[in-house]
Amino acid sequence: MNSMIHCELLINGFFIGGPCDNSVPKIIVRSPFDGTVVGAAAEGLEDEAQAAVDAACEAFEAWRHSPVRQRQALLRRTATLAREKERELADLLVREIGKPLTWARGEVARLAVTFDLAADLCSTAGGQTMPLSFDSRGDGYRCIAEKVPLGPVLAIVPYNWPLNLAAHKVVPALASGCTVILKASHQAPLSTLSLARILHEAGCPSGVVNALYCEPSIAEKMAVDPRVKVVSFTGSPAVGWYLKRLVPEKRVSLELGGDAYAVICPDADIDYAVQRCASGGYGYAGQVCIAVQHVLAQDSVYGQVKQKLIEATTSCAYGDPSLSTTVCGPLISSQAADKVMEWIQEAIAGGANLLAGGTREGNVVAPTLLENVPASCRLANEEVFGPVLTLARYGTFDQAVSRVNASSYGIQCGVFTSDLRVAEQAFREIEAGGVVIGDYPTLRFDNIPYGGIKQSGFGREGVRFAMDEFTEWKAMLVRTV
Repeated sequence: MNSMIHCELLINGFFIGGPCDNSVPKIIVRSPFDGTVVGAAAEGLEDEAQAAVDAACEAFEAWRHSPVRQRQALLRRTATLAREKERELADLLVREIGKPLTWARGEVARLAVTFDLAADLCSTAGGQTMPLSFDSRGDGYRCIAEKVPLGPVLAIVPYNWPLNLAAHKVVPALASGCTVILKASHQAPLSTLSLARILHEAGCPSGVVNALYCEPSIAEKMAVDPRVKVVSFTGSPAVGWYLKRLVPEKRVSLELGGDAYAVICPDADIDYAVQRCASGGYGYAGQVCIAVQHVLAQDSVYGQVKQKLIEATTSCAYGDPSLSTTVCGPLISSQAADKVMEWIQEAIAGGANLLAGGTREGNVVAPTLLENVPASCRLANEEVFGPVLTLARYGTFDQAVSRVNASSYGIQCGVFTSDLRVAEQAFREIEAGGVVIGDYPTLRFDNIPYGGIKQSGFGREGVRFAMDEFTEWKAMLVRTV
């Protein structure tokens, strides 16, 4: 039987809010699958949030000048510890957020890789000598340009990837010389605060990483604090754009929602495309920003795609996330499941054809496939964040591109084709942060530039590219004669 876990806040190198500390409130965390108590987390109030910002600011003065070897060693040690704790971290993900076991193991593996990627990049850190010989005024001068850290980073993490998405904020900040205030989601505080403890165990200096769970109103006060120089947010568009309006003068990175499309062309391997669309749409109950939501199949292969997708949907294993065979686990809450079912019923009432699924037990919504969802429905226009696929046909590839580009979102799009001309057109014309050729849009590697456009946000993650968000160029001109 799994034991309960208790997580404290980490502020200035101290853990605050232990089980017997009645001065700090606690929140109880329950499994979204069966409602059992997973554990408890300390809750930071205004005093703790203020102390976290104070500590990050004080630590920044030393960390910004820390040797690259020190940063690299910390990142390597953290990666090693994450691998050593793979089983317990994966188990916590299964219990706390209902992430299916295979997905949970994958997140922990990627967590370690993300830290290693940053450690590798530390080896290439340094300034650049800029040429001046193109201008006669440059005679007798030399220029060195270097990227310098902006300052303390407020990193606001969502529930769906509470380890690796936290790492995609913490890791580039540490590698760049920034300090961090890590704000965990109220739906996954245990996982994110557990990562903070691992960083502490790896030897993170006091105040360099501070971690807490707190109410959104307190996080908002940290965001507007002028000493916080960068806000990195992953979550809902409504909250993300509100934060940006609050701090228009600050460096802000927003990684928001999406309703990713998968386009199946006539030359595609239909079996592979269908299998990947089902995996990308139903895996982890669709609670991924780049989960497949819409499948577009060309007229000549539509019938095949439809039949095979029905079979893939009805055979998709769902339910208990602790089973290694489960693909689709529970949604994070009853409210989330309510929303998904409401959108399904709205689409059916509007004339959509229910091909498979559409049922619910507790917070588990069965993988659901709908055909010809009316454009007026929310399922056609907004992010469902649930295990639902819509299926529609298209004629020409130009029509498919127009359909994709009509979306208000744009993180990634998948195009199943081996035609290089189609691939080139997709890359040039589809409005998204990334285009995946020959596979689903749910494919992400931790070193590539990742992020969206339009309502999906702006700024990029992927370690090296996130480092750009946390730094700015500074030039030194030296007169040598």
